[in-house]
Amino acid sequence: MRAGRGVRRIVGVRDPGYAGLGWRGNEGIAAGMAKKKDKSPAPKIVNRKARHDYELLEKLEVGIALQGSEVKAIRDGRVSLGEGYVTAESTPRLALTVHNIDIGEYAPAASTQHRPKRTRTLLAHKKEIERLATAVQAKGLTIVPLEMYFSGRGQVKLLIALAKGRGHADKREAIAKRDMERDLRRAMSKRV
Repeated sequence: MRAGRGVRRIVGVRDPGYAGLGWRGNEGIAAGMAKKKDKSPAPKIVNRKARHDYELLEKLEVGIALQGSEVKAIRDGRVSLGEGYVTAESTPRLALTVHNIDIGEYAPAASTQHRPKRTRTLLAHKKEIERLATAVQAKGLTIVPLEMYFSGRGQVKLLIALAKGRGHADKREAIAKRDMERDLRRAMSKRV
């Protein structure tokens, strides 16, 4: 009997549908199956410019509301956080949104394509949003996106930071301090 729609092949029985293969036991099926490929690790997108331009005061991991094609594009690594910024509003309703993050288009999602630079809602607890909104309004701080990555459960997370802008002289001091620490570490490692 030929296997068609809704008809299963019986394992261990001579099946004429398998031309010339003869008897097939369970080990034959297992040996004939292709092994699953290891998935490549999901990328971790980092905003290196933010660490240079801002003094980071406090970090917070938040979720982000995305469409399906956006998640696929992030998995492909088609994201730019460099121009992104976050706004926290307490009135008229609590809202934490991220602007200007460029998530490139995902070609196979032709009909359900997303807009690359749309405003996206961030997901955080009410108290955290209120705290960020008051810090931004009272102290003149800003909120910048630092990293975008996949959590262990496959959810996209965004690491944001409450930050204070650096002046040109502050940037040079930070670079000099970082270089000095690096040289000190190198000297200590050679010494041991």
